Amino acid sequence: MFTRNIKFLSLLLTIVIMSNLSAIDKDRLFLLKTEEPVIVFKVWFNAGSKDDPKGKEGLAALTAALLNEGGTKNFTYSQILEKLYPLAAGYYASVSKENCVYSGSVHRDNLNEYLPLFIGQLHDPGFREEDFNRVKEEAISYLSTSLRYSSDEELGKAVLYNEIYKNTPYGHLSTGTISSLKSITLDDVKQFYKKYFNKSNFALAIGGGFDENLVSKVWDELEKLPEGDLNKGMDILPAAINGLNVVIVEKKTNATAISMGYPIDILRNNPEWYPLALANSWLGEHRNSSSHLYQVIREARGLNYGDYSYIEYYPNGGRLSKPPVNVPLKKHLFEIWIRPVPNETKHFALRAALRELHLLVDEGISNDGFSMTRDFLKKYVLHYAPNTEMRLGYAIDDRYYGVEAPGHLQKFRESMTSVTRDQVNSAIKKYFSPENMVIVFITENAEALKSALVNNTPSPIQYQTPKPESVLQEDKLISSFKLNIKPENVKIIKVEELFN
Repeated sequence: MFTRNIKFLSLLLTIVIMSNLSAIDKDRLFLLKTEEPVIVFKVWFNAGSKDDPKGKEGLAALTAALLNEGGTKNFTYSQILEKLYPLAAGYYASVSKENCVYSGSVHRDNLNEYLPLFIGQLHDPGFREEDFNRVKEEAISYLSTSLRYSSDEELGKAVLYNEIYKNTPYGHLSTGTISSLKSITLDDVKQFYKKYFNKSNFALAIGGGFDENLVSKVWDELEKLPEGDLNKGMDILPAAINGLNVVIVEKKTNATAISMGYPIDILRNNPEWYPLALANSWLGEHRNSSSHLYQVIREARGLNYGDYSYIEYYPNGGRLSKPPVNVPLKKHLFEIWIRPVPNETKHFALRAALRELHLLVDEGISNDGFSMTRDFLKKYVLHYAPNTEMRLGYAIDDRYYGVEAPGHLQKFRESMTSVTRDQVNSAIKKYFSPENMVIVFITENAEALKSALVNNTPSPIQYQTPKPESVLQEDKLISSFKLNIKPENVKIIKVEELFN
């Protein structure tokens, strides 16, 4: 298994430059040749929700949705699905703050039938009024119903992201708001498509068992996109966070979801990223039960199902088990995600997480913690890109971040051999700031929680089953751990008021 993964890793950023591709812009081409019969395509467009016009937030996402499920000028969406089904193939479009990625895959035996459908969707989108109305209503329903009421975990993170990035082009959900969606017209979609889905604004990635003729063919087809300019993007400068700033979303709940974080000034092209990633893995590696927060809150006290931390934007954490690809940012965030805890323990859980972060900054990572996490990551990183599509995704992300060969994942693994504990502790002190955070609660009884927070009311905890004396003694320290939260830094909002 490891041998195969190592082989894949070595292929990750193998850019295959073929002799007859001289007319292609190599800086916008990523090829991963394998023996797999399935061919994977990714077309990256340098346009995302950051490019939504003011008052039209959600426009990029609606445009992508119509490219995904709006049909072409010649075929309706239903007709395309009928054609794709016997090919066992498909395509989809996804939007993040910085980009739209149009992806597809097909067995090479079905390539000739598939490719006109895949490319045709980009060339000749149908942009039918009935499709536009359908995807817009779906987006409105997502905001008004699904996001508000289906998952408090995802709701809390959405509020956190909007709060951290407010007054920047990142300061709204890719989906937009209910009012902004209602203001978007089909003509707005057509204009956005014309402006950003052009021949100068894409990068192409192909992986699998393809031949060089396919590369030229797809590139030539993409060159038929509308004329236009490269989107140069814009600066993202979120305001500094001073102190602990709390947003309490008041909602009738059986448990409380907590998210907290702040903007972080480090990207993958910074050598300090890898020592910081080690520290973060020790603190709260996603879906890893050996991480410290998980042990403190979940294992020792049984308060919830998991507790994690991140040094990069991590959408859809409730669904994903490994870091997502193609969601790059110019300004990332440090984030702690506390999965829902009983309402009566929410204050205690917040204190427990912040206390551990304070201890990490003050004391650094231990020798044992450093060695354990370093050895874990050497192997775990191999699983970040288990298939061709993920490896292509990382290759495109490397272009965005300016990570040179052999690429981010290979550098990540190699750095775990050379990194020192001193480098990790230096990165911890430089980038972790437990005193300055946005904290989001999704919970009931908001005023009572506000009072407890600003008054530093003790938050003792009771268990239904016996706990070791060491845990009980630590609980005393946690329950009285001082949080410096000022009344003017606490904001209460009702769930019905979100995303309007």
